[in-house]
Amino acid sequence: MKLDFRRNVKRNMLANAGNSAARLVLPFLNRTLFLWLLGPAYLGLNGLFGSVLGVLMLAELGFGQAVVYSMYKPVADDDRALLCAYLKFYRTVYRCVGAAIFAVGLCLLPFIGRLVHGDVPADVDLRLLFLIHLVNTAASYFLFAYRGVVLGAHHRNDVITNIRTAVSVAQYAAVFAILALTRNYYHYVLATVAFTVVQNVLLFAASRRLFPDVEPRGVLPDDKRRQVLSDVKSIFLHKVGGVITGQSDNLVVSAFLGLVAVAAYGNYYYVVTSVAALAAVIHQSLGGGFGNKIHTESKEANFRLFMKMARLSLAFVAGSAVCMAALYQPFIRIWTKGDPELVRHALTPALMVLYFYVHESRQVLLTFKGAAGLWRQDRWKPIIAGGVNLATNLLFVILLPDAYKLDGVIFSTILGFALIQIPWESAVVFRNFFGRAEARAYWRQQSVFAVATAALCAAAFAASASLPW
Repeated sequence: MKLDFRRNVKRNMLANAGNSAARLVLPFLNRTLFLWLLGPAYLGLNGLFGSVLGVLMLAELGFGQAVVYSMYKPVADDDRALLCAYLKFYRTVYRCVGAAIFAVGLCLLPFIGRLVHGDVPADVDLRLLFLIHLVNTAASYFLFAYRGVVLGAHHRNDVITNIRTAVSVAQYAAVFAILALTRNYYHYVLATVAFTVVQNVLLFAASRRLFPDVEPRGVLPDDKRRQVLSDVKSIFLHKVGGVITGQSDNLVVSAFLGLVAVAAYGNYYYVVTSVAALAAVIHQSLGGGFGNKIHTESKEANFRLFMKMARLSLAFVAGSAVCMAALYQPFIRIWTKGDPELVRHALTPALMVLYFYVHESRQVLLTFKGAAGLWRQDRWKPIIAGGVNLATNLLFVILLPDAYKLDGVIFSTILGFALIQIPWESAVVFRNFFGRAEARAYWRQQSVFAVATAALCAAAFAASASLPW
């Protein structure tokens, strides 16, 4: 069954646009209320628990991504029996994952206080708060999150996104009221657990409504099971490296610099993730469509589509980077009311803009790489990059002057992307799917955008610095 790529991309992009707008505005209001009503230490706790639980979520191993990839061909062949068998297998795996995450989290519970440098708010019980966050993380695995693979394999991520957007709006409205009326952090965290349950129930209902013939039943053939497990081994290494790269920054900052530094870093990083969410409107709309095209069209047609989507993404990323270069620091200063503990020197926003561009310029490539199932070929890349990132994090935090320790943490992540991850993952795609001529065309396009973006960002930064903000 050949899916309607154009129609599904439009659906996904519209859904992602709405979700990105919600993720841009609502978390910003949430962080602002935290800063104004509770203080930066509570904000730092959110960042710390998010990082610890991100490490625990490695227990998922990458089964979701592997199962969605495995479903692309049965969807193209309209093999419903095999889709049902994959879904049953995935449901079993996810329940085991939820149990593993909860068990490991309980083992970490006695030691959670050692991850915080300095004082914590007097009314906070770190163990109780961590337990609530742990329940919230494990709940999805025990409920219906596994149903999302059916929608993803059919290129209907828009349904998942719309549910998440609606639940997020309701959740933030509730927690805003809780923060404003009670200023109680425990009530805030408990509300997130309730909305996690609501989101899973809605996802289950939508999946059954759209694809009632895909239910968890049947037995997955041994060869298919072995292929999924083989893919999972490679994806797991990618996830380990991704967690090391993505979560080690917060953990290092918390352990060496304290919760206020985590809040300062989180504010700058929040701007990056918010703008990246807008860029994700493009590449997150493509995965299932790429997967279906790979099984139904020629490599030449796939390359033309890939380059077109990469240009569209780069144009948005470049324009966003220029705007960030001009407005980053003034925005942070206004947002935090000029708090000297939260407003960093000019090098910090400059590095965050560079981080944003380097990270986002590769996203369409990564989306295509995942759709093509090219995980094994660079399975050691994220481990090496994550190890280099963690080592340079610690090195910079120890050796740099106090004013630049946080900048060293940011720069170490940029080095890992630029010197290890991007060259390696692009080589995998062009050696294993396209070819040398296509690689040259791709890098010409990347180089033109990079040079133009650097020049425009420098001009925007200089113009902004000359204004009396």
